Amino acid sequence: MSLDVTLQTDPGLISDDPITEARRQVEICNACRYCEGFCSVFPAITREKVFADGDITQLANLCHNCRGCYYACQYTEPNEWALNLPRALADARVDSWERLARPGGLARLFQRSGTAVAGALAVGFALMILAVTALPGSGEGFYAYLSHNAMVAIFLPAFLFPLLSIAVSIRRYWREVGGGRVTWGMIREAGASAARMKNLDGGQGQGCNFEKEDRFSNGRRHVHQAIMYGFLLCFASTSTATIMHYAFGMQAPYGFFSLPKLLGVSGGLLLVVGCIGMVMLKRKADPNLGAPARESGAAAFIWLLGFVGLTGLVLYAVRGTGLTGPLLAVHLGAVLAFFLLTPFSKMAHGFYRFTALVKDAGDRGVK
Repeated sequence: MSLDVTLQTDPGLISDDPITEARRQVEICNACRYCEGFCSVFPAITREKVFADGDITQLANLCHNCRGCYYACQYTEPNEWALNLPRALADARVDSWERLARPGGLARLFQRSGTAVAGALAVGFALMILAVTALPGSGEGFYAYLSHNAMVAIFLPAFLFPLLSIAVSIRRYWREVGGGRVTWGMIREAGASAARMKNLDGGQGQGCNFEKEDRFSNGRRHVHQAIMYGFLLCFASTSTATIMHYAFGMQAPYGFFSLPKLLGVSGGLLLVVGCIGMVMLKRKADPNLGAPARESGAAAFIWLLGFVGLTGLVLYAVRGTGLTGPLLAVHLGAVLAFFLLTPFSKMAHGFYRFTALVKDAGDRGVK
């Protein structure tokens, strides 16, 4: 196969700017079209002839970094065009998270120094909560160490702030990519795609090439599903406990076979298994096909989320012993750090990616 592409695919025009470089490579892909069936990115590319900055931002967030296109491409290095679309879109994707996050600057700091930032915050918050738990308490279970009112006072603002920050960021994203009116059909289509991790199935259901180069594997799809559903189960556990407390006057602690505990333990197990699996897969993967300059932020997110799940499970196991107070402080410190870092960590990518799927559904004519 040969391409009659000379102007904007001149190898001399390779750029350090993430949007410009991603545009150069996308234009070559649009001329080639060999990878049309790989994922949602390539049909989206073929719908355009000219790519504005917002188009590149949309494609970057629609990309799931499965890397199949790289191993199928004949224009990667040592070819003079030096295509590496997974990395180009990864750089543009992280750039969009940093630009669009509010308050500005915090996302850039976390992406470059995520491990240090997450660790410092978790330790600081744990010490703060440990000091609070040392005060005389009242109530049963964990409330004997930290009252219900104190938990609400600490965690309600920490929960609402990320939601507000992400809402502002997603609104800015929607404007940048030229999003229009949203319908329930578009949301359903995006939800079904996200629930199945459709864009990690390699286009034919055989999986992607993330950790096994030119060999297909569904490993990354499965660990993503474990992390996503684990987090949703933990959120459902907290929501259920809140409804039981305020609507029905059923206060904690709850027994193991109660709905909050069953949801929480199941979710914690999935989180831990998923995060361990993701760490193992990333160790096998080629870092040069992602965004290596921001790897600290990605690693910190996985470790912090897995630590939250693990400490939650251990905390339940040691309940009623002398370890309860200190471990409660450690667990809640990690949870608080996780909440406050959500708009600036890779946790935000779920919101951006879902929004990109909604926009893509609209572009495909879903009503």
